[in-house]
Amino acid sequence: MVAENALILSIMTVLFLLLGYLGVPVAFSLMAGVLVGTAMVPITFQSMMGQLFNGIDSEALMAIPFFLLVGELMTSANVVIRIAELSQALVGHVRGGLAQVTTVFSMFFSGMSGSSSADVAVLTRTMARPMAAEGYSPAFVAALIAAASTIAALVPPSIMAVVYGAIGNVSIAGLFLGGIVPGLMIGFGLMIYCYFFGPVGFKRPRASFGQLGRSFSKAALPLMIPVILLGGILSGWFTPTEAGVIAIVYIIGIVIPVLRPGHFKFMWRDFVTAGLVFSLPLITIAAASDFGWLLAYLRGPLVVAGWIEHVAGTDPVAIMFALVVVFTVVGDFIEPIPAIIIFMPVVNQLTDAADIKPVHMGVVLIVTLAFGLITPPYGLALLMASKFVDVRFAAALRASMPIYAIFFVTIAVCIFFPDLILYLPKLLFPESVGCFKGPSGYICP
Repeated sequence: MVAENALILSIMTVLFLLLGYLGVPVAFSLMAGVLVGTAMVPITFQSMMGQLFNGIDSEALMAIPFFLLVGELMTSANVVIRIAELSQALVGHVRGGLAQVTTVFSMFFSGMSGSSSADVAVLTRTMARPMAAEGYSPAFVAALIAAASTIAALVPPSIMAVVYGAIGNVSIAGLFLGGIVPGLMIGFGLMIYCYFFGPVGFKRPRASFGQLGRSFSKAALPLMIPVILLGGILSGWFTPTEAGVIAIVYIIGIVIPVLRPGHFKFMWRDFVTAGLVFSLPLITIAAASDFGWLLAYLRGPLVVAGWIEHVAGTDPVAIMFALVVVFTVVGDFIEPIPAIIIFMPVVNQLTDAADIKPVHMGVVLIVTLAFGLITPPYGLALLMASKFVDVRFAAALRASMPIYAIFFVTIAVCIFFPDLILYLPKLLFPESVGCFKGPSGYICP
């Protein structure tokens, strides 16, 4: 039975990878493996079709279209230009000029969109042309924008964290808070890289306190959005889905009327675009859920977890490094969300075996999958950035290679210093890391 299951799993995996290499969309490659695997086990095709819908029948996933709509409304209403101007006032005078501005802009906007793809679109639309005008090479621009966009996968309201929490039954608020430190590490790491190793850029005068104050006042209304999202979730007032709805109400009721009232007649396009962007990965989520369910039925997670435990034992650090290797390889071929869904049973098995905090494990793997957005051959963020900037992917890839060191350091810090990652969750939302109320306050085992 074990040998038969291993054979079926091998056929499913090889078929999925082969079709993927031939250019078949991920969802159909996954379903091809599922259909072949189903034909070889005593499960009806009707049951597997039902599992397709079960995979997307999750209330937590409802937060995603609202976060996407927040980013779309802010972008199409051109409100984000105020955030770009604030970034310019803060760091425009630093060596690297617009490269520094691009990174800080991404750190601000990531707290609104939760989507790396949305960040790439906004950054290229806003910053690519000015950077080109100042002589930055297209390859460097694409590499920087792609790397900066990964911050959106880490900081609230990260869509990747929402999916990980929903599928793995991990506190989404805890993942949001745990992702802030690695998100800031990548952001500041990119700024340091641009300062010492990037193009010099144009020398600009430092903004005066008056200019800085005016920039803050102009950007004050948009900057309230991350406060609403995170504050509402952490206070317990809203679920992630409700927080997204409240943020949209705030944008439509306050931000757009005050800053861009003429946008109301075009706002229907934002709803259509957000719905379309959300609908596209749904079939992939459903297919990945089917693949993961059949994987679990064939006891694949136990086999893979057994292999990793054989190599790493029950040492938490060794297990996390082994999973980082697995997810780095997997992330090179499939999108982060299907990877999370397919491998979550394996992750849960190893998390329990090594007594790792689920939030800690989640943050480490989310950072790893974010890194996969800029690695070949898939590298979705880098592919998008190179296309929007109109530069060959190979050139953008070469320019991004030195930036990989920032991600290696960030992942290592996340693994070796769990207290650093769990500090904010313990401080602001202790229940997310297993703490409970005692007679004299919270007790954290």
